[in-house]
Amino acid sequence: MSVGDIKIRPLKVSDRKAWEELFHGYINFYEAKVPDDVVALTWERLVNGADGFLGLVAVDDHDRPIGLAHAVFHPSTWSPTAYCYLEDLFVGREARHHGTGRALIEAVYKEADKRGATRTYWATKEDNRTARRLYDRVASLSPFVQYRR
Repeated sequence: MSVGDIKIRPLKVSDRKAWEELFHGYINFYEAKVPDDVVALTWERLVNGADGFLGLVAVDDHDRPIGLAHAVFHPSTWSPTAYCYLEDLFVGREARHHGTGRALIEAVYKEADKRGATRTYWATKEDNRTARRLYDRVASLSPFVQYRR
């Protein structure tokens, strides 16, 4: 699947090393810690499409991943259809500002439409201004505030 000049495709087993570099970059961006066993489990879920997981990557001209999008499809209590949660979106530094993030979001939208999901949603840090400039162009900001335990 291509969006503009950017090629987006599902994760392949051979992507593991490049995916881990990108995923760890994403985790570090949010100053978070994710145990290695959870990273391994996430990889397995994504590459196998288990539990409603979808793993997509943007790739360069050599088919090397330069960005990632992880989505989870789930039923809704407010709709007879599924919803799509775009849980992770990250573009490597060298691929930023070229439409890669937008292409990944549009690829998730396309897959959500294909699966009949009537809502695609995600969250980001309030001060993530660079990403929010893109998000404001491709989606509507929800008035909801997220709480966690």
